[in-house]
Amino acid sequence: MRKVLLSMATASALLVSASAFAETTTTTTWTAADGTVIKEYSTTQNYEPVNVPDFDAQVGVVLPSNVKVYSLPSTVKVEQPDRYSYTIVNDQPVVVERSTRRVVHVW
Repeated sequence: MRKVLLSMATASALLVSASAFAETTTTTTWTAADGTVIKEYSTTQNYEPVNVPDFDAQVGVVLPSNVKVYSLPSTVKVEQPDRYSYTIVNDQPVVVERSTRRVVHVW
């Protein structure tokens, strides 16, 4: 009985994890030019890049809550721009979903 319950709990945890990553998918196509625009815009706005040594920016990972995010520059044309924010972490432009702070793209 214990093995069955443990198996069910493990399966549930895997399904929850998989669905969390599935929610980070985006139909927006991010280009290399978008990354350049974001990085240059951040510099012109005097936004400070953030150094978080133990953070590895990858799609699906949640951005730490102490990292400030900014609205996308108006020159970055994507569907639903209000859905996304960005920051520069460890010298990399990173786009996140605003509602979850999950990373959706890294350059």
